[in-house]
Amino acid sequence: MDGARGVLVAADKFKGSLTAVEVAGRVTAGLRRVVPGVRVEALPVADGGDGTVAAAVAAGFERREVRVAGPLGDEVTAAFALRGDTAVVEMAEASGLQRLPAGVLAPLTASTHGSGELLRAALDAGARTIVFGVGGSATTDGGAGMLAALGARFLDAGGKPVGPGGGGLADLATADLSGLDPRLASVELVLASDVDNPLTGPKGAPAVYGPQKGASPEDVETLDAALTHYAKVLEDAVGAKAAEYAASPGAGAAGGIGYGALLLGARFRPGIEVMLDVLGFAAALERADLVITGEGSLDEQTLHGKAPAGVAAAARAVGKEVVAVCGRLALPAETLGRAGIRRAYPLTEIEPDVEKCIAEAGPILERVAENIARDFLV
Repeated sequence: MDGARGVLVAADKFKGSLTAVEVAGRVTAGLRRVVPGVRVEALPVADGGDGTVAAAVAAGFERREVRVAGPLGDEVTAAFALRGDTAVVEMAEASGLQRLPAGVLAPLTASTHGSGELLRAALDAGARTIVFGVGGSATTDGGAGMLAALGARFLDAGGKPVGPGGGGLADLATADLSGLDPRLASVELVLASDVDNPLTGPKGAPAVYGPQKGASPEDVETLDAALTHYAKVLEDAVGAKAAEYAASPGAGAAGGIGYGALLLGARFRPGIEVMLDVLGFAAALERADLVITGEGSLDEQTLHGKAPAGVAAAARAVGKEVVAVCGRLALPAETLGRAGIRRAYPLTEIEPDVEKCIAEAGPILERVAENIARDFLV
């Protein structure tokens, strides 16, 4: 391959080290050190979790900032992305783990209220299609906070609003969705997630993801019982679809905010598929001869809806060659091949010290990209 041909860098972030935009920049710098004339197109990607708004902005969306409630109720500045009448809203911007004070976890009381405020801000900005990326949440409230911010009412036996978070739902006596923002009825809402868990049960939001948010085994039981009760009360309010949605794939995403989104009429789609559509990946792919994807850790989870697997599948479908960069590689070559990835280049191949790889990820990634250039472009 010569420098006149094209490379598409479509990688996700290296969590804790580099944003997706930084990954693309470092890979481009490394490639050009070996092949100065190579045509590189950068399209940072995300799978609906944290980094989704940044990926949309890098692809030409306008960044809009708004003050909303963080997971504990304190005001935070959160962003969404807008292009024309399409908005990309990332729940982690308002209700993500990174919005909690250092060292503080609140598995029972963290709320998605701010995510509802973000959706409302997107409606105010004229959005007719909203891609709602969910992941990285601090919350396990079944989306109750989000729905409340959009006009729903969740009351205890005394007629007072229940407390925030999944824990508060244990006191829920009545749910009323009649006050939901009427604009929601005429908007296309897409629930973009890389997980397909139901709301409750052994594969539900509390059991699978609660411990990541600080939930003890007792908290997990409390949250699972509270969300089960919540779905039952909603069944009384809106009928059988409440139970149907609770069992649907994606309901358990981001502490059950997926369930709240489904109640709003959202359509569930794998996050990376939605984001590739929104970012204009197909057109960029046509212009490329080699695709470089990646993320911090290429492991078993990568194969289940993460960004590199989605990029590789789309590229393989049109016969494009794909290689991957990563911090750490935990997949054998044959598994990568089945996923459509010709070869993976981990940082640890150059620097075996994992702590150094994390601290100096940028310069090491540039050296990795030089190796890719030698292997595929020279």
